[in-house]
Amino acid sequence: MQTSQSAASVVLEATGIHKVYDEGVSQLHVLQDISLSVRAGEMVAIVGASGSGKSTLLQVLGLLDTPTQGTVSVAGVGTEGLSEARKSELRNRKLGFVYQFHHLLSEFTALDNVAMPLIVRRMARNEAREHAREKLAQVGLAARALHAPGQLSGGERQRVALARSLVGGPACVLADEPTGNLDRHTAQDMFSLLTHVNRSLGTAFIIVTHDLELAARADRRLVMADGRLVREDEAAAHLAGH
Repeated sequence: MQTSQSAASVVLEATGIHKVYDEGVSQLHVLQDISLSVRAGEMVAIVGASGSGKSTLLQVLGLLDTPTQGTVSVAGVGTEGLSEARKSELRNRKLGFVYQFHHLLSEFTALDNVAMPLIVRRMARNEAREHAREKLAQVGLAARALHAPGQLSGGERQRVALARSLVGGPACVLADEPTGNLDRHTAQDMFSLLTHVNRSLGTAFIIVTHDLELAARADRRLVMADGRLVREDEAAAHLAGH
């Protein structure tokens, strides 16, 4: 891990994260002593086998799950002891999310799906839609704004999901297998778009992916193995052995 980064540039930080589930007489240790700092504008890829704890880590980093032990800070705000309402507000304003399955609302247009995080903030609907139009244009879907998700291709739906994750101006976007449900060509296009957005907007990304070729395009590649996050200087050796 890099240690020279200034505190001001760190947009997401986890320290000593453990996640343990009780299973009757035994315990399942899903995350074990994970620490991670992500700088503004950085793209970090996390790879690892199924069941290694990657998605659980994103849930904890995204304030969607509480660690058994350890702390998470978002945009300099420590989250330990925060109420669920305050966590929800922090998540809405400072974090964005993209999943393998887009989770768009089928009854709304692409435009209103993208505007939804701003509407949740109680922004006026017309203003929220203007911001949504800008984000749809940035992902190349200005002409599809009034289409329902069912009228869009898989790649287009993921672009809408990306626009939705960006509309609130997050410090960091958490992406869980964002290309996992796409064919190879569309997946490459989607990852190129993620890279472009990362560079042009300066938004940090943490991307969980099983695709080592795509992960290699990130600034840093880390490995989840048996609930632990392998240090960057060990990642190449670990990947070479699999």
